Amino acid sequence: MSTAKTTTRKPAPRAKATVRKAVTPPKTAAKTAPKATAAKTVGATKAATAGDTAPDQTTAMRKKELIDNVVARAGIKKKDAKPVIEAMLAELGETLASGRSLILPPLGRLRINREKKLANGRVMVVKLRQNDAPLKAVPAPKPETGSA
Repeated sequence: MSTAKTTTRKPAPRAKATVRKAVTPPKTAAKTAPKATAAKTVGATKAATAGDTAPDQTTAMRKKELIDNVVARAGIKKKDAKPVIEAMLAELGETLASGRSLILPPLGRLRINREKKLANGRVMVVKLRQNDAPLKAVPAPKPETGSA
């Protein structure tokens, strides 16, 4: 009988992950300035150009502003426009959720590049391609002249 000595190898110790502290930049005058009022925020939204690459929450258009702009442009009542706009937004959301592309002139062609499903929703990276041609202005509605 031969007795072989068996040894167990211990796993190599893992390297500890280094924790980097976030470097906080010094406060500038722009960051320490008081918050903008609602009137300034609306002005900033309209003053934003198409060349902005990273819009923040102050320049993002909300549903209320979209409805107000559509009402002003189309010359219809808000109570008539709101359900139509909400139905359109729901349809656009369902179409994107199903993975389909959107071709909506003059907005452009919207295509899903990547999608990641999360526990409470999903994140989509989309590509929007627009023409360089200027958008056509929608003419104001003509006032109705009723002959009674």
